[in-house]
Amino acid sequence: MLPFLPDNKNFSYRDNELWCERVPLKQIAEEFGTPVYVYSYNSIKKAFLAYQQALKPYPHLMCYAMKANSNIAIIHLLAKLGAGFDIVSGGELRRVIEASGDPKKVLFSGVGKIYDEIAYALENDIKCFNVESEPELERIIEVAKAQNKVARISLRVNPNVDAKTHPYISTGLKQNKFGIAIEDAPRVYEKASKSDFLKITGIDCHIGSQITDISPFLDACDKLLDLADVLKSKGIELDHIDFGGGLGIVYEEGQEVHHASELVEALHQKMENRGYGYLEMIFEAGRSIVGNSGVLVTEIQYLKEGETKNFCIVDTAMNDMIRPTLYQAWMQIAPLHVYPENCPIKEEIFDVVGPICETGDWLGKDRKLKVQPGDLLAVMSSGAYGMTMSSHYNTRLKPPEILVDGADYYVIREREKIEKLFSSEHIVEL
Repeated sequence: MLPFLPDNKNFSYRDNELWCERVPLKQIAEEFGTPVYVYSYNSIKKAFLAYQQALKPYPHLMCYAMKANSNIAIIHLLAKLGAGFDIVSGGELRRVIEASGDPKKVLFSGVGKIYDEIAYALENDIKCFNVESEPELERIIEVAKAQNKVARISLRVNPNVDAKTHPYISTGLKQNKFGIAIEDAPRVYEKASKSDFLKITGIDCHIGSQITDISPFLDACDKLLDLADVLKSKGIELDHIDFGGGLGIVYEEGQEVHHASELVEALHQKMENRGYGYLEMIFEAGRSIVGNSGVLVTEIQYLKEGETKNFCIVDTAMNDMIRPTLYQAWMQIAPLHVYPENCPIKEEIFDVVGPICETGDWLGKDRKLKVQPGDLLAVMSSGAYGMTMSSHYNTRLKPPEILVDGADYYVIREREKIEKLFSSEHIVEL
């Protein structure tokens, strides 16, 4: 029986070998070495267009949340498909510009915007700042005044909606650091409306990541529309509602996620019923666009029999993919070659672990695998929060990134060279 693959259209087994589109992953591993990130362009395109087509009948801006995967090749391709971008740093804005994205389609989120980032965003005339606190609002006024410009803003409100997701990626509860309490929002909007250096354009909220059900979005929408009513009564008109991140993705067999069209239609129906169907709908999806588009290919170095556990030791580590360690995330681990049933290699249960000197350095626990040293494995659903959260811990080189389109593939990030890791460091003689 072949292993479950979350995206079985763009990743599939052919003659017991795992392929990305029309390229065997083994071929990429042999050419570029391991570990290596491999992405399917057609998987990314399909996921983005699912939102874009669902939104087509309505005023909309479909933004890509760059924190999921910020490679400029991917940003460039999404920009060509019409994407806007949700950023959380000045560096991410620089990537948008480098990738020929349109700053006028950029939303700047995040709780800790510094002076220089705000100034840089204003200089590039971004679409909107998603303001997360009153002190931030005052700072934006200060920077806009210094530039003699008007900053377009929305308030990110905290609707206190439980997204039923991992606590580290839940962002819409009172105890989270994000946004302005929805009860305080009318007063802050009134304050913003009195500034000559601000233009109110919308409402923003983001209740969390990896949400597989649409009901939390609908609960948040009700609260946003109630706030819109209050603002309208005060003479404050809006141009858009930003519903934050998109839906989650399927990581394991049996998991179900609503389609983008179901989410869009349900939210727009609420807007229409309340008289706000004319407002621009904005989403900031990241994981659901790139998550299942990527795999992290790794080579098995050793099979180690412990007293209570068997360990499959690979050349990929928590510095390359930290989600299992950080979130206890379950990610499918699939062999690139599936051995036949009558093969003498025995199937065993392993913890798949890396070479870093931490007990937390693991990719999967209690996995049934029929493998031997030298075999290749693919950590599925690695397109989001893999490379962007990677590090140089243990002075390890970051993997290359390869983009596959049909039978063609391209290097979109080269494997790092060791000299680069300490080229900016300096020895001193004391």
